[in-house]
Amino acid sequence: MSAQKRGRQEAVPGAPGEAVAPSMIARLLAEFLGTFILVFGGVGTAIFAASFPGADAGNPLGVGFLGVALAFGLTVLVGIYAFGHISGGHFNPAVTVGLACGGRFRWKDSVGYIVAQLVGGIVGSSLVFAIAAGGPDGFLAAAQESGFASNGYGDLSPGGFSLLSALLIEIILTAVFVLVIMGVTESRGAKAFAGLAIGLTLTLIHLISIPVTNTSVNPARSIAAALYGGADYLAQLWLFILAPLIGALIGGMVYRLALESRGRQAVR
Repeated sequence: MSAQKRGRQEAVPGAPGEAVAPSMIARLLAEFLGTFILVFGGVGTAIFAASFPGADAGNPLGVGFLGVALAFGLTVLVGIYAFGHISGGHFNPAVTVGLACGGRFRWKDSVGYIVAQLVGGIVGSSLVFAIAAGGPDGFLAAAQESGFASNGYGDLSPGGFSLLSALLIEIILTAVFVLVIMGVTESRGAKAFAGLAIGLTLTLIHLISIPVTNTSVNPARSIAAALYGGADYLAQLWLFILAPLIGALIGGMVYRLALESRGRQAVR
């Protein structure tokens, strides 16, 4: 063996230390699991813990809006650190669309990601439903009567906000969410803290918009909850699919055109 060969190691596919790109199956499974955790954790907190009664009727033990906002933020944070290195950690069709529009993700892979996210979300809400069915008498019925943590406007808005208010806040906050994601994952960003920044941003988004729409910014989350929320919530579901996608397209395009560094990371 020559000195040149002895001075370096042959690259062996799959060898320790060599970065091997995850397969598409692994990436789709990661998106499924991340979205499952988001819906199961976030919607589950809203159903089981948001208004949990205490022994003293005047001192309930529920976590309230703040706890639900933290639950959604924590699920994304955990999912990104657990699975982000495999799939990029989208867990949200709007994020996938926004990153594709921003040149950070291949459009051809978007459909598979979105399907995995939708299935993960539905499995998450279905398991929350199954657990709620084993609750005390009337628990499941009350959860469904209150919308099963679904999103809504008008009479179905937690604070009675109009369709226009719901449309605006969902577009604006989804655009902000995509802008933050693109910013913290750029080459100049603090990538080691990306999961923390993204999780805290989603928490902030929920703190702002729970009273308005019960917070979507994620069509997979909205669809998963509305399936068990009833016909009225399903009738309003269109807004919580359309508005986040519009916001994501705006956020992705704004970052790509105005904020991306010259040494851009576009996926071609």
